[in-house]
Amino acid sequence: MHDLASRIRRLAPSCGPVRLVGVDGHAGSGKSTFAARLASALDGAPVLRLDDIADHTELFDWTGRLLSQVIEPLGRGETAHYSPYDWRSRRFGPPRPLPPAPVIVVEGVGAGRRALRPYLALLLWMDLPREESWSRGRARDGAEQREFWDGWVRAEREHFADDPSRPFAGLLVRQRPKGYELLPGPSPTAGPPSPLTHGDDPPASW
Repeated sequence: MHDLASRIRRLAPSCGPVRLVGVDGHAGSGKSTFAARLASALDGAPVLRLDDIADHTELFDWTGRLLSQVIEPLGRGETAHYSPYDWRSRRFGPPRPLPPAPVIVVEGVGAGRRALRPYLALLLWMDLPREESWSRGRARDGAEQREFWDGWVRAEREHFADDPSRPFAGLLVRQRPKGYELLPGPSPTAGPPSPLTHGDDPPASW
């Protein structure tokens, strides 16, 4: 993970003084876990979870809120303030500050959407097939979330049909039994020239 963190630090700022790194993929693909490990390798870089920006009525129609609350202030070098959504109480909470940092990780389905891509220094895609991802997500959330997942799957299908992220990823991230494997993504603008395997076994470990 430290090799990837070093690469990211060398990237040019993409949103004011900030290097925004998007971690996208299907729901259940492991984005949150990977983003947390990457943020740790980046000396505790902030992680913006898109689950905090979306809500029950706007699963994917949150672009305006993200731009006005987060992207535009960071682009001016100012502290952003966003109101995280509580999925249990179904309401937005008090504003939370997000100061400019050398790197901020943006994690969630839609992190690589076309409206956000111009502000990203790098887009990573969790390369797990959607059916496998959704199966993992359903198992994680249990039967009480079954109805929500039925609606989510429909919404996610529609979103990626209209606004795909994977074709614009600089790196593909594949989870292995131990660690992750990084592969060059479809976008030629970022990423290593050849596959890099990072895991808990030699030669590279995270």
